[in-house]
Amino acid sequence: MVKIISDSTCDLCSELLEKYNISILPLHILLGEEEYEDGRDISIPEIYEWVQAHKETPKTSAPSLERAQELFEPYLAKGDEIVCFSISSSMSSSGNVMRMAAERLQAQDRVHVIDSENLSTGIGLLVVEAAIMAQAGRSAGEIVEKMEALKPRVRASFVVDTLVYLHRGGRCSGLAAMAGGALKLHPRIQVTDGVMQSAKKYRGNMDRVILSYVTDMEEDLKQAEPSRVFITHSGCDPEIVEKVRAYLKGLGVFSEIWETRAGGVVSSHCGPGTLGVLFIASR
Repeated sequence: MVKIISDSTCDLCSELLEKYNISILPLHILLGEEEYEDGRDISIPEIYEWVQAHKETPKTSAPSLERAQELFEPYLAKGDEIVCFSISSSMSSSGNVMRMAAERLQAQDRVHVIDSENLSTGIGLLVVEAAIMAQAGRSAGEIVEKMEALKPRVRASFVVDTLVYLHRGGRCSGLAAMAGGALKLHPRIQVTDGVMQSAKKYRGNMDRVILSYVTDMEEDLKQAEPSRVFITHSGCDPEIVEKVRAYLKGLGVFSEIWETRAGGVVSSHCGPGTLGVLFIASR
């Protein structure tokens, strides 16, 4: 059998993890001197409360090597192969930790690490497709080959409510952060070749910005793979999320429309009010 594992930045909800038997390797979130496992022992509201109190952005780090070994061992002992996904290698050494764990367990030939070159449900889209293939009895080699072919077709982008978190995390200049706050600018951030890049900038009320961002993608959305699309956010008004869902449903393209909350790592770097629509292009 083939076991599918992802690091915690895939931002998949518990329903999908259970449905497709996906296991998670947590990254770490550092709040001052305290260290927590993403998705395990700290909540997103607690992270934002700490940020407000300390005026700092949390730091994040790769999973521990020991935790990776503990996660891999039972499946390897059963004779399974493992296909595991990491956040883009330009953003974290998570994938290297997975490879080192495989080496320690002398299972380099049975643990296949895929650098997603993405983040959040941009990873999650690949993880779910891999899990579906695993449940269908496909080999690890077939799954890896398919995932490498799908990677360039993943479309991951989001708009942020505030530039402060990106600025504090070194993702934009202080001048850009100040200008964004003064002019109420909300950049669209997209992932290209594993790197976050600023694209179009929107101005005004965030609810209107989010709807503009989504409708700007209409032609691409109409050409998307119809299996599923993700609305992933770090705590947006439920009303605006529902408007996005209704818009996507109205396109008549997607069989499944999933809403997921961004996990601790992604939320720590993007801040509250961030929303993205993520999908796989048909070509």
